[in-house]
Amino acid sequence: MIELQNVTKTYNGTVKAVDSINLTIKDGEIFGFLGPNGAGKTTTIKLIMGILRADQGTIRVNGLDIAASPLEAKKQLGFAPDSPNMFLRLKGIEYLNFMADMYDVSAEDRKTRIRELSQRFQMSDVLNDRIQSYSHGMRQKIVIIGVLLHNPPVWVLDEPMTGLDPRSSFLLKEMMREHADSGKTVFFSTHVLDVAEKVCDRVAIIDKGHILFCGTMAEMKEHFSRNESLEKMFLELTESHEE
Repeated sequence: MIELQNVTKTYNGTVKAVDSINLTIKDGEIFGFLGPNGAGKTTTIKLIMGILRADQGTIRVNGLDIAASPLEAKKQLGFAPDSPNMFLRLKGIEYLNFMADMYDVSAEDRKTRIRELSQRFQMSDVLNDRIQSYSHGMRQKIVIIGVLLHNPPVWVLDEPMTGLDPRSSFLLKEMMREHADSGKTVFFSTHVLDVAEKVCDRVAIIDKGHILFCGTMAEMKEHFSRNESLEKMFLELTESHEE
């Protein structure tokens, strides 16, 4: 579970990237975080991860305050950022072992997890190649494998489908569903509305740092018009907020 209570983040003392937002992401659900570029999605995710510190408000991960107990809270989390361009000089297997070391994954467990995940994402044959030789999609996959090595109960994924081939995208959605159905939490941001409509149990829409809507897809559709597409509803939300 992820809980945000009255969370605000201001840049340069003037720009409120996140403005007094309240969200509760429950166990057992896939929660989609939607919004246009610059809406506050990535800032919110960095706050949840403890990469940024909120100016005010409280963030808890499975009951642990990210500000008061950062190490304990971060052990609950698996985070895939929106850019996979990191540790490019490492070989894939070196990166995965580094991630396993960071989360105290035993030698036996990491061997099993690396084998299983690399096979699922069809990365077994390139683990001994340097990450800088990977395509964008391959880099995204190695990062996701690294995220999942310690089997975190809470997944936080920032635009995770970007750059993935159709098979890997389908696989990740399938794994997200499996994770949520096991009673754990998946929180991911996207600006691809079709993905959110097909995958999410609930969604929130953020624009200019404000939460404009939070609820199920059925509630969103009922709130607007049954004949309108999710894209039109999304545009109506953001346009009405601008007005």
